[in-house]
Amino acid sequence: MTRSHVTRTALAALVAGTFLSVSACGLSGGAEDVKEARKTGKVAGEITFRTLQLKPRFTGYVQGVIDAFEKKYPEVRIAWEDVPGEGYNEKLVADAQAGALPDVVNLSTDSFQLLGDRGMLADVAALDPGVAEEYVPGAWEQFKLPGKGDGVYAYPWYVTPEILTYNTVLFEKAGLDPAKPPTTVEQFFDYAERIAAGSGGRYAAFMADPKGRLPGDWQKMGVPILNDEQDRFVFDTGKAVEWVERMRALYAKGAMPKESLLKSDDINQLYGGGKLVFGPGSPGFVRDIKQNAPQVYADTRVAGAVTGTLGHIGIYAQSLGIRKDTAHLGAAAAFARWVTNGPNQVEFSKNATIYPSQAQGLADPRFADRGDGKDAETVARAVGAEQLKTAALDANTPVQWTSQVGDAVVREMQKAILGEQDARTAVRKAQEEANKLLAHAAKR
Repeated sequence: MTRSHVTRTALAALVAGTFLSVSACGLSGGAEDVKEARKTGKVAGEITFRTLQLKPRFTGYVQGVIDAFEKKYPEVRIAWEDVPGEGYNEKLVADAQAGALPDVVNLSTDSFQLLGDRGMLADVAALDPGVAEEYVPGAWEQFKLPGKGDGVYAYPWYVTPEILTYNTVLFEKAGLDPAKPPTTVEQFFDYAERIAAGSGGRYAAFMADPKGRLPGDWQKMGVPILNDEQDRFVFDTGKAVEWVERMRALYAKGAMPKESLLKSDDINQLYGGGKLVFGPGSPGFVRDIKQNAPQVYADTRVAGAVTGTLGHIGIYAQSLGIRKDTAHLGAAAAFARWVTNGPNQVEFSKNATIYPSQAQGLADPRFADRGDGKDAETVARAVGAEQLKTAALDANTPVQWTSQVGDAVVREMQKAILGEQDARTAVRKAQEEANKLLAHAAKR
């Protein structure tokens, strides 16, 4: 996500370079009784297609994709509905309980989990054997479910990888070489310490934001998040304690804005105002700075994400799920494949700062073009694409790490970073609370 944890959201937020957190809600009653549709080979019928916050900016693009599909398959009609981001998961819950889910539905990793692990979505790996090789592995893997074997319960749509953005002028003021950005979490903390020592309080290194940093930082440091059975959290390790201790020391030294520990600040505004060395790990952020803070943009450089010794990065992915009991499975599956094919995803990326999850689309020359190497937005696009092709894309937040689990862990981390409890106690208590929530979820 990490989802970097670049936290969970929809396209409108991706375009802005920021990510909105959405809550994981419960779904009760009747899901396991949903009868799975069977594919007949016929592509016909009227299906509903729900997207998240794409109108009006992307109306022309989406409608064009629909029109082309209906031309190719004249017996299909697509009823497109677009809904606001606020309350999206709650609406999915209500629709699922009422038996009114759309045939094809836009899902974030959170909303995918909400429906998928309760048996509301069709297994697209079973619908389309062999289709996995068409998608970026890290994106395809995100839509598997614990205990469900090789089943995949949504077609990956657009993705965004982690990158590293930083202010070269502030780098140099701290005595750091802009040509040598940090590559591991530990080195990132070392750089932050030097920045804090030389800033005199005029600027900070990075945002505290434990919810955004975990569990990605831990994964990159080699901390196991779950046991082999995927049914218990096991992050209570010396490495996790080390992370907390480093965060507490850096916080005390002013490496992070004090207020960023307990509330979400506008990171774009802080970075754009020259008050922060490291910006968000999102290619969309670079475009935002280019538009709103051109002077700082001129000093901005882009590099590959901090990966740790394991070479892991996270990606954020949106997907298209298919209602398990849709009356027109052939049409729904064909349309989801159509929306997520290479050409359509490449065209989408020309209108928004996103990347294709489809391997053929990602191979488009525009994603390898670095220009003259001086424009950060152009370089960011190439760096992000290269990481999607080559990095181990498994520093992603597991579905068991729900918003509730994240909140429970963050509460203990905040206390420790503030010095209100020791690091080892914080990690132990966080794991205990996380496992209570996991056990409670398993009983539902």
